[in-house]
Amino acid sequence: MTQHITGELFKKMIFNATAAIENHKQEINELNVFPVPDGDTGTNMSLTIGAAEKALASMVPGTLGHATDVAASALLRGARGNSGVILSLLFRGFARRLKDVDSADAITLASALNAGVDSAYKAVMKPSEGTILTVSRLAAGASALAAETESDIEIVLEQALSTGYIALADTINQNPVLKKAGVIDAGAKGYLYMLEGMLSAMRGVVIEKAMSMVEANEKADFSMYTSEDIKYAYCTEFIAEKKFKTDINRLRDYLDIRGDSVVVVDDDEIIKVHVHTNEPGAILTEALSYGPLLSIKVDNMREQHSEAFTTFAGDDLDDYPEPESPSEPEEIKDFGVVVVCAGAGIEEVFRDLGADKIITGGQTMNPSTEDILGKIIEAPSDVVFVLPNNKNIILAAQQCIPLTDKQVIVIPTRSTPQGVSALLAIDGAEGIEDMTELMTEAAKKVHTVHVTKAARDSVFDGLKIKKDEYLALLEDSLVASGNDADTVIDMVAAAINDFAPEFITIFTGEDVSEKEAADVSDRIGVISPNAEISVINGSQPVYHYIIAAE
Repeated sequence: MTQHITGELFKKMIFNATAAIENHKQEINELNVFPVPDGDTGTNMSLTIGAAEKALASMVPGTLGHATDVAASALLRGARGNSGVILSLLFRGFARRLKDVDSADAITLASALNAGVDSAYKAVMKPSEGTILTVSRLAAGASALAAETESDIEIVLEQALSTGYIALADTINQNPVLKKAGVIDAGAKGYLYMLEGMLSAMRGVVIEKAMSMVEANEKADFSMYTSEDIKYAYCTEFIAEKKFKTDINRLRDYLDIRGDSVVVVDDDEIIKVHVHTNEPGAILTEALSYGPLLSIKVDNMREQHSEAFTTFAGDDLDDYPEPESPSEPEEIKDFGVVVVCAGAGIEEVFRDLGADKIITGGQTMNPSTEDILGKIIEAPSDVVFVLPNNKNIILAAQQCIPLTDKQVIVIPTRSTPQGVSALLAIDGAEGIEDMTELMTEAAKKVHTVHVTKAARDSVFDGLKIKKDEYLALLEDSLVASGNDADTVIDMVAAAINDFAPEFITIFTGEDVSEKEAADVSDRIGVISPNAEISVINGSQPVYHYIIAAE
C-alpha cells in the first residue's frame, strides 16, 4: 500500500519509467503508421524520459515538488519528436500542480495527472484524438474517480492503467491514419509502459535496463580513456547570493548549453551550482548577474585525469591538450537561420542559401528541443528563423520559443524541399514580418515525394506491402509501391504531374549512382516535359529520392 509519494519515491518512479520504455522501445518503434524505416517513437520517448533520469540521478530529492520540477525541466530540454514533446508537456503540467508540495496523496496525484493533460492539450495547436493525448486524458480521469474512494495510490494508478489500456485499444478506431495502417498508437503505448514502471516502483520492484554497449563501457578500465575523451575540462562550482536575478530555470538553461553534469541548488538566499564546462569564466560572469559570489572552485579535470592515469599505468604522460579557446564571435546579423537536415549535399545547399547553423537530423534522427535551442543561441542574431523540415520536429522547435530572450520564428516546413523554397523566398523581403509570411507561403506551394524501401511487411489502405519493396509517399499519402523501381518512379511522375509543376527538384540519396539519378530524371521528364528538372546529390540517408514539385 502506498498512501504518499515523496521526492525520493518519485525519483525511483522515473528510473523505473525510463527502464520500462527503454526495454520496450523497439516494440514501440515498430508501431509505424507507414511501413517506412522511420520507427523512432520508442527511441524518442526513451531519450526524452532519459533526460529526467539523468537530472535526478545527480541530486538527492528534497520535496516532491522539487523533484518533479527538476524532471520537468530536463524533459523539456531533452524532448525529441512529437511523442517526446507531448510527454514533456504532460510532466510540465504535472510538476506545476506539485510545485509547493512536500508529498502527494491519491487525490493530489490524480489532480497532477489531470493538470498534465490540460497542459499538453493547451500547448498542442490541433490536438488529435486516438493518440497519447486521448489515452493520458482518459487515464487521468479514471485516477480522479478512483481517488474519490481510494487512499491507496497503487489502486488509483491501477485504475488509471486499466482505463488507459482500454483507450489504447480504441485508438485504432479513433484515428483514421492508425485505422488504415491497422495499428494502435505508439506514443500512447509507451506512456502506459511508463506508468506501469512507476507503479512497480511504488511496490518496491526495480526494473533493470537491458544491457547496452554504453553500460558495458562504463565498467571498462580507466586506461581505456585518454584526456581527449573529457569533453568539458573544468569542474566549476560556486555559491552566489541570490540578490539580483531570481529565474533559476534560466540559469539552468544557460548552464546546460555550456556544459554537462549540471546541478543547481536553489535556496531562499543562495544558489549553489556544479557544472562541467570549457567556459568557466563565462559561467562565473553569468553567475554575478544573480548576485555576489560567496565561494568559487574550479578544477581542471584533464589534469586530474592525467595524474590518475599516471598512477594507474605507472608512466608519465605529457602534452595534454588545453581546452579549446572560444572562437571569434560571428558578425551580428539582422536575422539568423537554423536548419534541420540530413545529407552532406543537402547541408551544402542550405549553407549556400545562407543558413547560419545546421542540425544534422530528420527522419529517424529527431533532434531534441535542447539541440535546437543550442543552435538558436549560437546563431549570430537576436532574431532566428528555424526550419525543422520534418513534421515530427516542428513541435520540438516550437518549445524553444519561451526558452530564450531571442525572437524565435518557427517556419513549419515539413520537408527539405519546403525548407529550400522558404529560404529562397526571402530575397528582397522587407522586415521580419514580411519574411515570415513569404517563407510560410513559399513552403506551402511545394509538394514533396519521399521514395524509400519498406522496413517490414505491412498493410496500408488495403494494399499489402512487403519488406524491401519500393514505396513512395506524397506528403502523407502512399502513391506507389512495388519491387520495380522504374514502375514506382513512373507512378510518382504521374502523381506530381497533376500539380502542373514548373520546377521539379530531385535530391538523390547516399546510395544512388549518377546513372540511376539520370534515369529517374529522364523518366519524370517524359511525363512532365514542360517542367524544369534539377538533380542534386543530397546524399541523404533513409530516402533514395526526395522529389519536389512546385
